[in-house]
Amino acid sequence: MIRWPGASARLAGRRVVLEPLRDAHAGELWAAAQDPRIWQWLPWNAGASPAAFGAWFGQAADAARLGEEAPFAVLADGRVVGSTRYLSFAREHLRLEIGATWYAPEVWGTGVNAETKLLLLRHAFETLGARRVEFKTDARNERSRGALLALGAGFEGVFRKHMVLPDGGARDSAYFAIVDDEWPAVRVRLEERLHGYSADAAGRMPGGGGSRSKSGGPEGHASY
Repeated sequence: MIRWPGASARLAGRRVVLEPLRDAHAGELWAAAQDPRIWQWLPWNAGASPAAFGAWFGQAADAARLGEEAPFAVLADGRVVGSTRYLSFAREHLRLEIGATWYAPEVWGTGVNAETKLLLLRHAFETLGARRVEFKTDARNERSRGALLALGAGFEGVFRKHMVLPDGGARDSAYFAIVDDEWPAVRVRLEERLHGYSADAAGRMPGGGGSRSKSGGPEGHASY
């Protein structure tokens, strides 16, 4: 049973394209997953070994097949650079979560995360009719928490001992959310940030007059 029809769809922006996860993405995702920094704050490490990657990819594929989640491959300038997904569907309450997000370090701070979030949030609020979109991250992950605040998400508290980590330890999860009343302002903020990243890139080009940073705020690279 598809828990939220239409959630799994190809979403295209200026640089970023989100494609529903399929077997053809596996090779490039495995290559993108190799830097251990990606997994510091996530409850799994898909780059640890082929077996670990297979388990991660298999879980995502199974969740998509069952309609429980909508995982995506994130493409930037035509290359697969990471993954994200919709999860925790509660269609009867018009609520879902964006998470299981990770990117290769080469695209950290380049606007890829901002454009990915814009595509996912726009689809959630304007096409799927969601009223609430949630995010969670390891409470110790200051970079991700800062990125969610910069996005315009409201901090809603910490769930203590919320998850069991691979080493058996307990993880506290910080929760954030955006609701439909806030979406228009969040959309404007994201579009302005993307314009800033574009201006930055133009400034670094030969004859561009040097780097001009207008993007503002940290850009997170991992949340779940």
